Amino acid sequence: MSAPVNPVTVEIIRNALIAVADEMNATLIRSAYTPIIYEMKDCSVALLDSEHRVLGQSAGLPIFLGNLEACTIAIEKQYGRDVWAPGDVWIMNDPYVTGTHLHDMTVMEPIFVESELIGFAASRAHWLDVGSKDPGGTIDSTDVFQEGLRLAPIKVVEAGKQIPTLTQMIGKNSRFFHGAIGDLGAQIACCHTGARRMPEIYRRFGAQTVLAARDEIFAQAERLERDFVASIPDGVYRAEGSIDSDGVSDQEVFVRVEVTIDGDRMEIDLSDSDDARRGPVNCGATQAIAAARVAYKLLVDPNRPANGGSFRPLGVTVRDGSVVGANEPFPVEWYFTPLGLLIDLVVRALSEAVPERAAAASYGDSMVIYLSGTHPDTQQPWLHVEPTVGGWGAWNGSDGEDGLINNVNGSLKDMPIEVLETKYPLRLRHYGYRSDSCGHGQFRGGVGVEREFEVLADASMSAWFERSRTPAWGLAGGGTAEPPDIVLNAGRPDERHLLKCANVRLSAGDVIRTKTGGGGGFGHPADRNRDSVEADVADGAITPKVARDVYGLADPTGDS
Repeated sequence: MSAPVNPVTVEIIRNALIAVADEMNATLIRSAYTPIIYEMKDCSVALLDSEHRVLGQSAGLPIFLGNLEACTIAIEKQYGRDVWAPGDVWIMNDPYVTGTHLHDMTVMEPIFVESELIGFAASRAHWLDVGSKDPGGTIDSTDVFQEGLRLAPIKVVEAGKQIPTLTQMIGKNSRFFHGAIGDLGAQIACCHTGARRMPEIYRRFGAQTVLAARDEIFAQAERLERDFVASIPDGVYRAEGSIDSDGVSDQEVFVRVEVTIDGDRMEIDLSDSDDARRGPVNCGATQAIAAARVAYKLLVDPNRPANGGSFRPLGVTVRDGSVVGANEPFPVEWYFTPLGLLIDLVVRALSEAVPERAAAASYGDSMVIYLSGTHPDTQQPWLHVEPTVGGWGAWNGSDGEDGLINNVNGSLKDMPIEVLETKYPLRLRHYGYRSDSCGHGQFRGGVGVEREFEVLADASMSAWFERSRTPAWGLAGGGTAEPPDIVLNAGRPDERHLLKCANVRLSAGDVIRTKTGGGGGFGHPADRNRDSVEADVADGAITPKVARDVYGLADPTGDS
């Protein structure tokens, strides 16, 4: 333990470390080659201390909370503490270590002051294509070897020089060589930024002061979290739910959580979840722990950035061989699908114990659509990959958010329509809220969205839309939301309804209508304020029919 430091200095150092992480993230986004990073922000960065604990983490994907350090720990465990050297940069995407899918490349650099290791800069970003059997990713993979290039921890930069043979190998295993190489360069630049800025903080304040401030920052986070956990009534709380299927069968996949509160300690046990499945819904244990941390953070301390003192009151048990603790060679492409459900289930389990903090379920999954083909103007391959926003759950005091990205994706953004229509042979004919998709209640859930894509050239579509069997549930008498849907060529003789599909052939003029679900409601609909119901009708969140039939509003149009 370092000597005490005054509170003002602690706050200056706290915010300096977060500012370094924010600058790293900005470097990554501004340097990236593919729009999934520079427009949609599918990335996350962290600054770690020499013991692999989080000093600063930028806004990004919550699902990576306290997860990037697992990669630096894995390298050190495999090669020893002496493996770290100035000027080296490492890369890995092994899903059974990182917990995610192969698209999520993690790039890390050790940070030194003179010859002393003081920490690590780490980044993770989703690469558009890593050479899977289908462009961009698989819907129906049955083992990890169908899902693309898999990298154990390996140096991509040594002593300040990028290794050209490895760089070429990585690029050649992507359908988009220049995008892969460019995004790799952006992640390296991101880590270089952290490796340059963190020593500046040490030189300004001195190592002793920085370490003392770090210890106090960690201690503050731990104290606040323990105090809240201690306020939850002791007991064992359970919840379960299912995702629609594993992508290669129609059988539901169950996630089961057991939350035990004992004093100032919370234990989340996932052992009763289903076994790993043949389809690509599995994840590594590291990522299941990160998802449990997201649920914990939502309830316990949502307003403070995570750091190395966070999650100390939390224990997570994952059963080896389960769907959330999978091993090689189980496929992992859609690893986040059971994790979004897991987060909602932890909140549901504790909803009676902490009703003032608990929200109804959200629309649940990323609702991803892939569109790809050969561009008629350039004769080059193109690929559009995009999650879709939906409705979040209501809580005791507020309606759920309309049209918000799901809880595992955090800061992820929509693809701007101007970028979409400029880069790809697509036209977005409609984008708006989906009326009546919310769960009803005293506080209604958020509404989902509808989008219509017109394909301007022959193309292929794959999609992964989820939670139709377990749509967003309500709490305290609130209603369940509508499930998702995809309609191909609505109103035409060849109309089709889809949720999960792989490589559906499309012709110029085909129209895809995607519909996401809403969030669950909170409280009984009869208790909803009349003015709020009228505002919902005016805004198009609900129709006059629902205002009459569900909320009992005799004149929902306000004509008389």
